[in-house]
Amino acid sequence: MEKLMHISATPHVRSQMSTARIMQIVLLSLLPATIYGVVHFGIQALYQILVCMGTCVVAEFLYEAFADRPVRVWDCSSLVTGLLLALTLPVSAPLWVGALGSVFAVIVIKMLFGGVGQNIVNPALGARCFLMLSFAGMMTNFTADGISGPTPLALLKNGETVDPLEMILGNTAGTIGETSMVALLAGAMILLLFGIIDLRIPGSYLVSFTVFCIFFAGRGFDPVYLVSQLCGGGLMLGAWFMATDFVTSPITPGGKVLYGVLLGVLTGVFRIWGGSAEGVSYAILLGNLSVPLLEKLTVPRAFGCRRGKR
Repeated sequence: MEKLMHISATPHVRSQMSTARIMQIVLLSLLPATIYGVVHFGIQALYQILVCMGTCVVAEFLYEAFADRPVRVWDCSSLVTGLLLALTLPVSAPLWVGALGSVFAVIVIKMLFGGVGQNIVNPALGARCFLMLSFAGMMTNFTADGISGPTPLALLKNGETVDPLEMILGNTAGTIGETSMVALLAGAMILLLFGIIDLRIPGSYLVSFTVFCIFFAGRGFDPVYLVSQLCGGGLMLGAWFMATDFVTSPITPGGKVLYGVLLGVLTGVFRIWGGSAEGVSYAILLGNLSVPLLEKLTVPRAFGCRRGKR
């Protein structure tokens, strides 16, 4: 019996790096944004992070225990989900909102689809959109000690001016982990150096979004406006840490590029013509759902086969 083969769902990718090791590196890469968020917003941000991460771990453990399934909570994937969710929440959100979102992410989006590797959308983003639809007032309240008022993207959408340098450094209103472009890029470099991600998805995402803004935002090639759009909202967090999720992004090289372009266009449409100043979460979720089609369109042709021949 011990020689029986274990078959799992596709795609099958060979790697010498375990799931737990990959998740640990992702946690390390999120550390700069996490530390900055706590320093910037105060101890309440740390409480929200701990609640989300702890709730995700407990929810996955209890589900696996009661469902009589192997306990795989030690692979750290639930910790990554909890941290990503916490970084997309405003510091003013009650702790129970983070806990509810964590349960939804793990139970509804992850475990009910089969567990790690089986979910069709990013759990953290799915939970964030659930919270946005359920508690819109709480999820758009960015008031914190010493920091209040609308986000820079909201100011841009209303035709006001913003300071790009403040957005690059992170001295603005926003969610816990989205404000500092410097911290997010530092984490992205860690992912690149360890080979966890490559530049196809985030590169095509950011370039296509920039081009879309140049042609359709009505500002032309305005460097201040473009930098503000790139630094604002959850674009950097989404492009480097969520759009590149192994499970919900394409595995074919061409599919990755098309996926990034699709995300850039959708984000531009939501931001420029939509009612909200943000759009990254919904763009990535729609992109996740398009992955099977993108992979089908870009699957490499077998060597020696002609078009239309098998």
